[in-house]
Amino acid sequence: MQEISEGLWHWRAHHPSIDKDVSSYYLASERVAIDALLPTEGLEWFERHGPPQHVLLSNRHHSRDAWRLHDAFGATVHCIRNGLHAVEGHGPLEPFDFGDQLPGGVTVYEVGAICPDETALHIPAHAALACADGVVQWGGPELTFVPDSLMDEPEQTKAGLRAAYRRLLELDFDTLLLAHGMPIVGGAKQALREFAEG
Repeated sequence: MQEISEGLWHWRAHHPSIDKDVSSYYLASERVAIDALLPTEGLEWFERHGPPQHVLLSNRHHSRDAWRLHDAFGATVHCIRNGLHAVEGHGPLEPFDFGDQLPGGVTVYEVGAICPDETALHIPAHAALACADGVVQWGGPELTFVPDSLMDEPEQTKAGLRAAYRRLLELDFDTLLLAHGMPIVGGAKQALREFAEG
């Protein structure tokens, strides 16, 4: 577990379904987890630092250990409405829509392109933007796309993602929270600009 800025925690854990390490985040004072897979320290870490009250999914594929946190602490799991079909039956859910404000002062922005429920979560209190699968670090430090094999129409999808992230550059953030890759703390907007401009 690493506190990458005051009250904003990051950790990586192995995701058995994709056989890769993925990133998760916790807003400690807000008691909000994002794309949470349990850390090595387990539920005990949250017991020591204040258990989560809410778990936010940046897209339908990122439920990870959301319902373990629900079962352990009563945390409410939040998922974008147009992705509910993939997680219904897993546990209780609170749907949200693009443009909504979620617990922790987090605002939901539409990314789309790679899947209809792809979001970006803007967290003004931490000057951060959390991204799901549209932008990743795939084996290196630079921002990139997932492999073409994971896209239906790779060139069209990439163009759509670049356009979406160019729109998001209007937001105030300096930290980028990647679900697949290490967070960028400081200089994140410039890094995303370079990615979006190709």
